[in-house]
Amino acid sequence: MDIERTFVYIKPDGVRRKLIGEVISRFEKKGLNLVALKMIKLTREKAEELYKEHVGRDFYEPLIKFITSGPVVMMVLEGPRAVEAVRQVVGSTDAVKAFPGSIRGDFALSVRENVVHASDSVESAEREMKIFFNDDEIIQY
Repeated sequence: MDIERTFVYIKPDGVRRKLIGEVISRFEKKGLNLVALKMIKLTREKAEELYKEHVGRDFYEPLIKFITSGPVVMMVLEGPRAVEAVRQVVGSTDAVKAFPGSIRGDFALSVRENVVHASDSVESAEREMKIFFNDDEIIQY
C-alpha cells in the first residue's frame, strides 16, 4: 500500500478552544504518523499563498482575517491513503453537515471556524506542505 503525506492545520478557533491535543490524538488513533509539527501565527502573505485559489470570492477576505487572527498548529501526517483518511477524521467542511465522531462534527458549527484545514488531494498536500515546511523539517521514521 502506498504511503502518502498530507497537510493539516488547526485553525485559530481550535487553538483558542484548547483542542490541539484532541485533534492530534484523533489522527494518531486513526493510525497516521505525525512527521512534522509547528505552531505559528500566519502572516497575510502566507495565508494568501495557501488560499490563492479563492481570491475574488466573497468569503476570501473574512477567511484571511480569521486565519491570521491567532496562532495555528501546522502538521504533516503520513500513512496509507493519508489524504482520504484525514478527510474522514476531519469531516465535512460544512460543520453542521459533518458526522458526529468527526472533528468538525463534534467541535464546530461554522464553515469558516471549523477547527481544522485539511488538504483535499495529494497535489494540494504537496503544494501546501511546501508553503510551511522545508524538507529537513519532515521526519522520516
